[in-house]
This record gives sequence, C-alpha cells and structure tokens, in this order.
Amino acid sequence: MGGRRVVVEADGGARGNPGPAGYGAVVRDADTGEVLAERSESIGVATNNVAEYQGLIAGLEAAREAGATGVEVRMDSKLVVEQMAGRWQIKNAGLRPLAAQAAGLVRRFDAVTYTWIPRERNRHADALANAAMDLAAGKVPKAATERGPASAAADTTDSAPTGRARATEVAAQGSTARSSWEPRPAETATRLLLVRHGETEYTEQRRYSGRGDVPLSSRGLAQAGAAARRVAGLAPSVAAVVSSPLSRCTATGGIIAGGLGGVPLKVEPDLIECDFGEWEGKTFGEVRERWSAEMDAWLASTDVAPPGGESFVEVGARVRRAMAGLLSAYPGETVVVVSHVSPLKIALRDALAASDAFLHRLYLDPAGLSVLDIWPDGGMAVRSVNDTAHLAGL
Repeated sequence: MGGRRVVVEADGGARGNPGPAGYGAVVRDADTGEVLAERSESIGVATNNVAEYQGLIAGLEAAREAGATGVEVRMDSKLVVEQMAGRWQIKNAGLRPLAAQAAGLVRRFDAVTYTWIPRERNRHADALANAAMDLAAGKVPKAATERGPASAAADTTDSAPTGRARATEVAAQGSTARSSWEPRPAETATRLLLVRHGETEYTEQRRYSGRGDVPLSSRGLAQAGAAARRVAGLAPSVAAVVSSPLSRCTATGGIIAGGLGGVPLKVEPDLIECDFGEWEGKTFGEVRERWSAEMDAWLASTDVAPPGGESFVEVGARVRRAMAGLLSAYPGETVVVVSHVSPLKIALRDALAASDAFLHRLYLDPAGLSVLDIWPDGGMAVRSVNDTAHLAGL
C-alpha cells in the first residue's frame, strides 16, 4: 500500500461512569514514530465508552488531516477495538451513532486495522485524556512535571502541544458534540428523507417480503407518486435519491427522482431488506403456526435470524455502513433514501438511541416519510417519523 501510514493511539475516560469525561488521541508516523498531531477534549458528562469512541473519532480525523492513507489504531479499550473490527456486536444503542461516525471516517482510508494494547503502552493518549477529564471536572490540570513520570514522559515529544495545553484550548472552544436543548442550524446538517417503498401484493396479503423481488402494485405506484410530490414540496434541492436494489424500491425512487427534475437515482446494496430465509413469501399467520418457537426467539433477540435468514444485528451493521457512506458522500446536502421496513426502522432506532424493542413497536406505512438530520460531529435530530399526510385519499 502506498501513501503515508500512521498509528493512531486513542483513549478516553470519565471520573465516574458516567461522569466528567474527556478523550485524547495521538497520531504518529508509522515508520519514525514522530508525533504528527494531538487531540484532546473535555466532553462534559459521559461514560467511559462514549469518551473512548470520541477519542477514536478525533484520532481518525487528525490522521486524515495529516494526509494518511493507512492507519493502525491502537487502543487499550477492548470493547472499541473488537466492535470496530466487527468481532463484537454493539449492544449499547447510545454507542451506535458514534460507531457509525467512526465507520464513515474509516471509509476515507485505503486500510484501517485495530490493535488492542495494554494501558501502559498507551500513556501519551491516556495523559491527554486525563487532562481533559480534569477540565471536565472543573480542575486546573497540573503541569506535566507534576503529573508523575508516566504522564510527564508522554508530553516531551518534540514541539507538539502538551496534553494540558491542547485540552485547555479545546475546552475553551466548547464541544460541538455535547447534548443541547437549543435548535441547531439545519443548513449545516446532512438531511436524510427516509421513504419506505410503496405497496406490493405481499404487503396487501400480509406476507414476509425480504429478498424476493416483488414489484409495486397499482396502489403502490400511486403511493410512490404521492411520496414524490411530498418530497418535492419539502426539499426542492436534493443531491441524490439512493435506493435499495430491489425493484419495489428502485421504482419508488425513480418516480421520486423524476419528480425532482431528474435527480440521479443511485443503488446502495446495503439498503436491501432483511433476508427472512424460509419465511419469505409466507403469511404472518403461516409463520406463527409453523415456526412458533423460532418466531418467539426472533422477537426476543436481534441476534436471532429466521431459519436460513439474517438477524437484525447483521442488518444493522450494513445499515450503519450505508449511513456512514451517505454522510461521507453528501456532507451538508439533502438525500432521499428509499428502502424497506427493517433498514429504516434500524436507522431510526440508532438515531433515537432507542432499545431494540423499538423495532417491534414502530410502524412504517408503505410510502411513509421520515426526516433525519445528522451534523458533522455526530449530532442527530429526528424531525418526523412515518409522515403519511400525502397518502390521504388514495
């Protein structure tokens, strides 16, 4: 692999869990060990894991600014390393948006690997994080020579700013990722208009409809037209319509794109519906009768897949990948996303930091519209869910 290779060392923590929190990140040249950048920030009250993810995000952003094409991430957080490597699922709903933001940054590099290291080998990032935590707790950070040999040694690299100086600088600016009751400027967000496809025969017959390519019914086509008019009224300026590859979505998306004056229709494979395996095409009643125990297990856990199918954990991984790709490709723009019940429910669950029970309590109508704003720092605002006013009278 050509280009510049770097090592990102990142850490985060809280004085209490949750408590006053902060993170630190260091970017080093992979060949020389030279420090290329430091990042440190007080993030108010948060958990250890949130702070660790924020440290990873800051380190990846700094690596990108340094012109890196390849990154080795080193952290003493086993949870973050294993989750980002795809070996552990992300059970905590509050961490999913942060993982999605990190995944979006990862896509900008040629290669990113993850290595767990013991805390004593992560002293530099740990020192930066501790300085930030001190600020979050309202303490004046001690000078490097007063923090003990481990922290002092971490701050002696060339002319890079010390952890204390960097943390003080960022704390003065404030954390843009911090929760707030105040409205945020919509023009700086990427706006996603989430549209479920119109009806098919399977929808009307109450059948499981996953990977089977069932076309829109005549009513579904009418619903897609109504959704197109609604979208055009809400968002006259749209960068793209991005669709699942199945025809019920591409047909809906094509009608919407046409109503926007020829906005490009793009296909994203990760937006495809859940694979329902042996349940595909069966009515809900047939599945309940034949696979009662399997259905109970499926409803009880997102780790469980229908026989021969796909679990919601697996669907969630690709939905987050798709969302991160959209944020990377269309920063600050409006995008129409045409998909299915399962991917759209998962996107909304993640945006609302809801539990998995949300997936079985939310109803999304055919051609229903939801609006989601996502800011560059990972902040989110769900502006509407399952708006169907445009379907009245059909």
